[in-house]
Amino acid sequence: MIVILCFPARRMRANSRGAIGRPRRSLASLTALAALACAGIGPRPACAANPQPYKVDWASSSHGDIDSILKATSQLEQLRTTAPADPFGLIARARGDVNRLRTVLESFGYYEGGIAITMNGLTLTDARLADTISTLPKGSDARVKITPTLGPLFHVGSIEFKGALPPGMERKLGVSSGAPAVAANILEAGTDLQTDLQNAGYAFAKVDKPIAHLVPAPQRVLNLIYTVTAGPRVQVGQIRLEGLKDVNASLINRRLLIHTGEQYDASSVEKARQDLLTLGVFSTVSVRLGEAPDQEGRVPLTFVFREAKSRTVGVSGAYSTDLGGSAGVSWSDRNLLGGAQQLAFSADAINLGGTASTGLGYDATLSYSVPDFHHRDQTLRLSVEALRQELQAYSEEGQLFSAIVSRKLSTVWTVTGGLAYEHELIGQPGATCAAPASTSSTNAGGNSVCPFSETTTYELFMLPLTGRYDSTNLPNPLDDPTHGWRLSVILTPTFSYSHAGTVFVATQGSAITYLDMHDLFPGVETGRSVIAAKVMAGVVRGTVWYNLPPDQRFYAGGSGTVRGYRFQSVGPQYELPDGTPSGIPTGGTSLQVIDLELRQRVGTNFGFVVFADGGGVSQSTVPFSGVFRVGLGTGVRYYTPIGPLRFDIAVPTNRRPNDDKFEIYIGLGQAF
Repeated sequence: MIVILCFPARRMRANSRGAIGRPRRSLASLTALAALACAGIGPRPACAANPQPYKVDWASSSHGDIDSILKATSQLEQLRTTAPADPFGLIARARGDVNRLRTVLESFGYYEGGIAITMNGLTLTDARLADTISTLPKGSDARVKITPTLGPLFHVGSIEFKGALPPGMERKLGVSSGAPAVAANILEAGTDLQTDLQNAGYAFAKVDKPIAHLVPAPQRVLNLIYTVTAGPRVQVGQIRLEGLKDVNASLINRRLLIHTGEQYDASSVEKARQDLLTLGVFSTVSVRLGEAPDQEGRVPLTFVFREAKSRTVGVSGAYSTDLGGSAGVSWSDRNLLGGAQQLAFSADAINLGGTASTGLGYDATLSYSVPDFHHRDQTLRLSVEALRQELQAYSEEGQLFSAIVSRKLSTVWTVTGGLAYEHELIGQPGATCAAPASTSSTNAGGNSVCPFSETTTYELFMLPLTGRYDSTNLPNPLDDPTHGWRLSVILTPTFSYSHAGTVFVATQGSAITYLDMHDLFPGVETGRSVIAAKVMAGVVRGTVWYNLPPDQRFYAGGSGTVRGYRFQSVGPQYELPDGTPSGIPTGGTSLQVIDLELRQRVGTNFGFVVFADGGGVSQSTVPFSGVFRVGLGTGVRYYTPIGPLRFDIAVPTNRRPNDDKFEIYIGLGQAF
């Protein structure tokens, strides 16, 4: 017996033709008689409900995956509410399900399994079935019961190859004699073998779907025959580029990871295609192989490009109760000179209200990026930024100029380094406020009444150095990560030459991980329940905290560190003349933060989170020497194609009188 292997269909069109049995009257004749009776011609039985409502009861097969696919494949289940049927159509639907569901069992290797379907206790071959369903009282449900029986599991028997298979390639087949005869695994093994052949240089290799010979009891095996056409082993021939308009061909030729004369490898071709997409100037990149080897026995390749729109305009916005609202616009040209150079400008109005801000501010940035700067995967970014912000801790008006080179070492590692210069005018609490006598003096009392009577100009030269590791494999940083790690270390030697001639080094590191609950509990659907955890720490060495520019100190509190507390409010505070804390944070030279969050998807587009954030800031470089404060909260997510919309609310657990009762955060993307 020859068996055709296939996957069970998840949804199939309704089939009105019966699958088993031979009732005494055809469905067509029964339907015609019923129609005549209801029209007043002939005998007058009770007219059948049209449509006939019904309910489906499932008996378990004791195999959870099989039960799920049976329900997804059954037309009785899937069409129950979306495509109502009259009694005769219902019977036809049930008969079609018998063979359909039996295919599901066979696809899992149960070739002697069975599907039993009854309606109101009658089998589908019972002569009384049509009359019984047709005479149900109006509004009564027909009771359908589906009982799958697995039977014995079949296994793979002998495996034979037809055609010229290169030596050693038979060991690449991902299925072996004695394995369960699961159709998906058998078909996938053939597809993977074809891919392995193409990766080995056989560009025109083809592996047909296997022919399976069913051997019943007592062996109960499937003997498989794979037909293989390997074709010649070839090298890469001429490489053509199609579809380029504004992007220079020289950029592509310089960027390509494959070259004429190299051994053909399908995986290398795919890697080259994906690499070209990372330039950001193409919406699609595809590769077309020649239909046959060229005169030199090589395979021609054609890369087909569709360029993305070069210029884009965007708007942004966010809100939190501590920092208030922000709104901005952005513009970019990501192919300025034809070589994927990007010119970008953004302008944001910030601190529109908020309990941690004291006035309206702005943040405007102009940047220019050059890809493959003197080395492949190396980008030069030149930027100019103008910033003004009015915060409780300080007021700042500054300009930042930077030249940063970023080098991608691998798919997960990136390093950056460069030079930056910042000119800033910063207002600080005046003589009526003093630093706390103790670094842990963050008790309640007072209000934000310290005037910014001291204004200082800072000139900073910085050498920022960064190392980053990211194994989340996300094409968009705003996408929802479900696995992997994000690690970063930032080292910033700084010379402040206009105020006290200070030289200091700020070091900050973070580790974020994402755990899919499916890895711990296989019954949980993949990617739906995720635990996210973050640890962050920082320290400044080379000077004491009061010699640091206020914007270079460490702070905690707010959406990026400890939710539930105002922005920068966790840590020591300036004191009023009577010795009570003013509510104005001083900042510090060390920082520690721990965040934990459970993310749960609900339905297609919604989700919720619960989280606990904790952190502390100290004017000492000794870790955890400051008061550690904890915020608890929850939030909802709405998932969009550009990332999840976030709404969080959090409360402080050890609230001081000058802390807010709660904080609300609204933005795009997860908190971390």
